[in-house]
Amino acid sequence: MKRLAASAALMLWAFQVQAQKDDASQAALDAAQMLEQASIALTEADSARDRVQALTETIQAFEAGLTAMRDGLRKATLREAQLSAELQAQEQDIAQLLGVMQTIETTAPPVLMLHPSGPLGAARTGMMLSEVTPGLNARALALAKDLNEVQTLRKLQQNAANTLTQGLTGVQDARTRLSEAIADRTDLPQRFVEDPIRTAILISSTETLDGFASGLSEISAGEIEESQASVENRKGQIPLPAQGILLHSAGETDAAGVTRPGLVLGTRPRALVTTPTSATIRYRGPLLDMGNLVILEPQPGLLFVFAGLQEVYGQNGEVIPEGSPVGLMPGEMPEIGAITSTSGDGTGTDRSETLYIEVRQDNTPVDPESWFRTDRNG
Repeated sequence: MKRLAASAALMLWAFQVQAQKDDASQAALDAAQMLEQASIALTEADSARDRVQALTETIQAFEAGLTAMRDGLRKATLREAQLSAELQAQEQDIAQLLGVMQTIETTAPPVLMLHPSGPLGAARTGMMLSEVTPGLNARALALAKDLNEVQTLRKLQQNAANTLTQGLTGVQDARTRLSEAIADRTDLPQRFVEDPIRTAILISSTETLDGFASGLSEISAGEIEESQASVENRKGQIPLPAQGILLHSAGETDAAGVTRPGLVLGTRPRALVTTPTSATIRYRGPLLDMGNLVILEPQPGLLFVFAGLQEVYGQNGEVIPEGSPVGLMPGEMPEIGAITSTSGDGTGTDRSETLYIEVRQDNTPVDPESWFRTDRNG
């Protein structure tokens, strides 16, 4: 009996020997490595030949790393809460088990041999205890593993707070450098020169996006060079311009009761928006109640409209390559406590900003999902 009690006690404290990692903690640790690599890329971006491209890729790496870190930490938090509840439920049983073992251990040997049923009953009791012992050992091992996992998850969350702070600081630094690099860029080709007076007249006389887009062809100063660009072969497979969740498809009515011909993408605050194809910037700036928007022309007669941005990049008439940044979403970066919170996990509530995407072909709105690849169209 003394050996049984000592064995159980040793196994109850075995969690101190070696930490065990579950899928949630490993995911968060992998995300921390992604953020570290993004930090290294940020230091190398200034020496890159094309700073804009290097900084764009760095910001996207930060965004991917922060997304993975959020998901990993939330899973870790949920796992810790689950384990803590299970351990608390078992606490009373374990306390009783140790109490019985301690009583057996301190009882004098002659008394242990006594049994109301005589020697036969004592023998049966011993056999029952010998059969129970493996189950007790297995339960103690499982408890040690669970305690071990809770300890690992707590250490992970403590270390992740510092990692998240560095990642949030790094991505903000990268965004600032990107704005500076775009302002310094002068090597992009142009198809036309903007006529600010005619643009202002068009904006002031326009009441709808439809009317503004239809009048775009008339606001350039000078003849627009012909473009041979075509993205027809990529129809239905063009990636979305930002990381996000599809909230509304074309023709669906939103919470405000508004029905639009474009789709609505939920993004995180300050998400980077890029052009999914090479395109000409036909317009960038404020319009009506849509905030800042960018209108891109990937091929003659086809327009991509991205509305709801806080900052917009580039100049009208510039021909920008695929993957070039065109703006940032509005909002403020959340605090670390909000990032690691499990509330709203998987519901999209952390995608608090909305990017409106409209596609116009020959001055007529078409379903954006016929051009862009979303979760719904594979």
